[in-house]
Amino acid sequence: MAKSLEENGPRAPAAEGSLSGTRESLAPGPDAAATDELSSLGSDSETNGFAERRIDKFGFIVGSQGAEGALEEVPLEVLRQRESKWLDMLNNWDKWMAKKHKKIRLRCQKGIPPSLRGRAWQYLSGGKVKLQQNPGKFDELDMSPGDPKWLDVIERDLHRQFPFHEMFVSRGGHGQQDLFRVLKAYTLYRPEEGYCQAQAPIAAVLLMHMPAEQAFWCLVQICEKYLPGYYSEKLEAIQLDGEILFSLLQKVSPVAHKHLSQQKIDPLLYMTEWFMCAFSRTLPWSSVLRVWDMFFCEGVKIIFRVGLVLLKHALGSPEKVKSCQGQYETIERLRSLSPKVMQEAFLVQEVVELPVTERQIEREHLIQLRRWRETRGELQCPSPPRLHGAKAILEAEPGPRPSLQPSPSIRLPPDAPFSGSKGKPKTSKQVQKEPRKPGKESGQQDRPPAPSQAKVAAAAGDASPQDVPPKDPAPQDPRGPAPQDSAHHRSRESLTSQESEDTYL
Repeated sequence: MAKSLEENGPRAPAAEGSLSGTRESLAPGPDAAATDELSSLGSDSETNGFAERRIDKFGFIVGSQGAEGALEEVPLEVLRQRESKWLDMLNNWDKWMAKKHKKIRLRCQKGIPPSLRGRAWQYLSGGKVKLQQNPGKFDELDMSPGDPKWLDVIERDLHRQFPFHEMFVSRGGHGQQDLFRVLKAYTLYRPEEGYCQAQAPIAAVLLMHMPAEQAFWCLVQICEKYLPGYYSEKLEAIQLDGEILFSLLQKVSPVAHKHLSQQKIDPLLYMTEWFMCAFSRTLPWSSVLRVWDMFFCEGVKIIFRVGLVLLKHALGSPEKVKSCQGQYETIERLRSLSPKVMQEAFLVQEVVELPVTERQIEREHLIQLRRWRETRGELQCPSPPRLHGAKAILEAEPGPRPSLQPSPSIRLPPDAPFSGSKGKPKTSKQVQKEPRKPGKESGQQDRPPAPSQAKVAAAAGDASPQDVPPKDPAPQDPRGPAPQDSAHHRSRESLTSQESEDTYL
């Protein structure tokens, strides 16, 4: 019953002394506690003889498959400016999503700063909200024994996921332990779907950027909202999307479409791994991260666009088609794509400019679904409608939900002095007033608003009814009273991190 990808090849038999399939058997020994705080290079890599190897900035062993050569580096000053802008967005996420979603999309296209990528993916995907709505759920699934028919399959796939990345280089290391936990939890969360091999690289990429619990909820969102039905038993959704991709190709590159039609090459032969693994096993790593930044923001249309760009540049001219006279040559061309086409800056620019919209994709989906029913009957595993990106996911969230509150990484007592600030600490009223009058200096005192002004502000939505008591306009922190020092209140985070998972690199 296990769903597998042909590209993964036959599974190897479980090695002697392999993981038995429970969390306890995967846990490190008593001597490992002291090394938990060390980097993965000091734990997983050293135990496998990689202590002398150099690691690139993405965590891959230099010189291995997956490691990259010279990269286009973002100037440090530009990176710091982007971090500051993203921190402002993440600290006021609901307002930005409601009023400035276009700006979020443009910033995702430019690339999310590495230090905030994990946190941004959680907010974009709705995984953060899902975690807040299900406190303790992952721990409950994690402690459950799991279904034996999936545990053995998952266990045998662990060593296949990015074996040259420092997190996953060690058999039974912390990276493989967390990967096992996330995949096992999903089989318990959705027992009707179970486990599909293509979920493993998706979960592994998430784990490179966030802890296991957050990675689990992001995986849930990908499987249920972004790519629903992709990992079900019959893989019907991916077959439908293959036909959609092929139909869109006719408009994007008629030459490539005609050649693939003449060769009678089914889309599943070249797009299955692309789509099911979200290009994580196809593109250079810097390009993978940029594609995922846009994917989490804009949805599956990014995956379609990337596939269309690759097909267009691989088979989109008569000269390129002449060198692919048969099925074998054509498939080989698509498996060994030109490095120039996959290069980060070139690929992202092509994807952004390609005029393929979610409306076109949904129109083609209806056409292909009708054809499927005419030729094959009803779908055996119907999937829910997919949501095209972060805004659609936020709007589809049922009922009222708590607004996303930032969690300060450094807490100070209310009376602690703040270096660099002058004068007395401001009151909470001043803190509330300051965003509306940014020109005021920190030492100035604000006059309390008139009753009529307070009513107008409340009517305008400055205070949320569920978050603010009727007699106190200051927002309340659910973990305790708000700090009184405005400087501390405004600087609730460092430039790189606000929560433990923000800079999970």
